[in-house]
Amino acid sequence: MTRGRFIALEGGEGAGKSTQARLLAEALRAYGHDVVLTREPGGTPGAEAIRSLLLDPPGQGWEAEAEALLFAAARSDHVARLIRPALARGRWVVCDRFIDSTRAYQGGAGGLSDEALMQLHRLGSGGLLPDVTLLVELAPQLASGRLAERDRGASDAIGGRDSAYHARVAEGFVRIAETEPARFVRISGQGEPDQVHRTIMQALEPLLAGAA
Repeated sequence: MTRGRFIALEGGEGAGKSTQARLLAEALRAYGHDVVLTREPGGTPGAEAIRSLLLDPPGQGWEAEAEALLFAAARSDHVARLIRPALARGRWVVCDRFIDSTRAYQGGAGGLSDEALMQLHRLGSGGLLPDVTLLVELAPQLASGRLAERDRGASDAIGGRDSAYHARVAEGFVRIAETEPARFVRISGQGEPDQVHRTIMQALEPLLAGAA
């Protein structure tokens, strides 16, 4: 059986990743592919339990090191119980965030070294990387407007951090994408969702052609 394909969507808060992940999954199904739509942290019962700890933490919350360990644990379960089995069965996996979010948030913004985070990823998830990572980028002022409308003042523990933190996250994503251009496709998140979706589908034409 032919191995499935693994596509991750990355980007900062309010960029529209979740909407684009859903639209992409629907489009791939229309192409005839068997698609799993999932998210991080989450995707399995164990990882969803860790998601609650991360986004609604007890006490004063987590330091970057503890966050990274929790994300790695959630991802390990997600990869072992959902992503790898799906790919082995020839299914396509569309994931809202993956390892590069940890590298941008706990790395670029939190100050942890990229090598340490990738070492954790190799230990917990065998170093699995997406076939394609779509980095959806949006200007900070536009993202702030979307977040205000979406969250109504009720952001989670990570999304609610200050603008300086999220600026470092954005810089982290750009740095990773520039370092690994063969895996990344940078997508402008500005515009209507259908317009952004069309750009994504155009970017994925080589992957779709290769799976035909």
